[in-house]
Amino acid sequence: MISLSKILNGVSIKQVIGSMDVTVHAVRFDSRQVVDGDLFVAVRGTLTDGHVFIDKAVALGAKIVVCEQLPQDLSGHITYIQVENAGFALGLIAANFYDNPSAKLKLVGVTGTNGKTTVATLLYKLFIELGFRVGLISTVQNKVNERVIESTHTTPDPISLNELLCEMVNSGCDYCFMEVSSHAVAQHRITGLSFVGGVFTNLTHDHLDFHKTFDAYLKAKKAFFDMLPKSAFALVNIDDKNGSVMLQNTDAYKKTYGLKNIADFKGRIVESHFNGMLMQIDTREVWIRLVGAFNAYNLLAVYSVAILLEQDTTRVLTILSRLTGAEGRFDTLVSGNGVIGIVDYAHTPDAVENVLRTIVDLRKNKEQIIAVLGCGGDRDKTKRPEMAAVAANLSDKVILTSDNPRSEDPQQIIREMEAGIPADKKRHVFSITDRYEAIKAAVHLAQPGDIVLIAGKGHEKYQEVMGEKRPFDDKAILKDLFKEVND
Repeated sequence: MISLSKILNGVSIKQVIGSMDVTVHAVRFDSRQVVDGDLFVAVRGTLTDGHVFIDKAVALGAKIVVCEQLPQDLSGHITYIQVENAGFALGLIAANFYDNPSAKLKLVGVTGTNGKTTVATLLYKLFIELGFRVGLISTVQNKVNERVIESTHTTPDPISLNELLCEMVNSGCDYCFMEVSSHAVAQHRITGLSFVGGVFTNLTHDHLDFHKTFDAYLKAKKAFFDMLPKSAFALVNIDDKNGSVMLQNTDAYKKTYGLKNIADFKGRIVESHFNGMLMQIDTREVWIRLVGAFNAYNLLAVYSVAILLEQDTTRVLTILSRLTGAEGRFDTLVSGNGVIGIVDYAHTPDAVENVLRTIVDLRKNKEQIIAVLGCGGDRDKTKRPEMAAVAANLSDKVILTSDNPRSEDPQQIIREMEAGIPADKKRHVFSITDRYEAIKAAVHLAQPGDIVLIAGKGHEKYQEVMGEKRPFDDKAILKDLFKEVND
């Protein structure tokens, strides 16, 4: 139990009704979880308004209510705290409740459209190998040292986030590397956290269903860098046109990395193969087990962070040379008859283009590239025709299929993708709604040496259809189909 005054440290309060001489058992923003003695924060969300559930929270035992708008009927035994922005207040309250765990380790946030998971995961793996105790918060999984904790969001809600960071502190973690989504910034999930550094990977078309405009999406990313203190570093990909934008107005000390432009940390791809690439990083050459220019940027970002965190250059490069990427990111399988299968999480036009251009550059002769591609339901619809167009232009054959249709009709999603196919490419594009059948068709179309790309789901082990999550693993299915072909 913690005193209310300590919980509210740093919160801008408009009005208090009731006693401040109370203690808090737990902090909740979901009224269904409230029990006797809790503090309930009424947050206005995208789908529901927490103010509607204040009475329910009180009935379940909440003793303190934090809200933007006071209820008409006030209960005499309840303390009401009126604030300007309940979401912002929740971030500070959650951090205070768990005694500000982010200040007790070195927290580095990674943001951008693509590459967040790979950069955060590689940083985690690198610093474990360097001998530190490390936490990871990512789309694929959260980790406290070697213990895996299921991940439900790219960036958890403020209460779950601070609870997780507190667990890392109690487990002796020196560092935590976390993905910072644009949603998390806009919804104040990272408010109250203390970062020692922030990384920007790139910015391309995504999440316009939430942000509505690209400018709003950009500003959400930039807001992360605006909040960094002077003691932190702001590291950006200077080859991305928005990299310099992220550095505007930040108090953090500014550092850059890039493959093309002058940068503080410079990289170059010397050789590329399906099993890795030779890179020059600053003045040193190192063999990397990842593939593609997009991964060269990811590796360079990881290296740069390590050096900014004062790690030894030779040890860092030695460990980077043996690391593999995050699950579902350019995962490569080879069938017995020589068909190359690649499973990748690419789910934006830019990510699909990056993966396919890498494959185009790596193929030796005229091997076919067969791409299986879907788009998620209940998400940004404007990228559907763009992703299909990119796949059609860079592949020899494309099979459009379902991703996670969620509440949408999968055939309607495919029709919206088909609208982006150039007229001269249509005869090479097929539509198969069932994702398993689509992957099976791609494998049967492939000849020895051909390359089959299964894009969109990557590490996910499910397919969400009409609210139901069914077991579905692209990589496992591809392995089984390769065995059938070999048999």
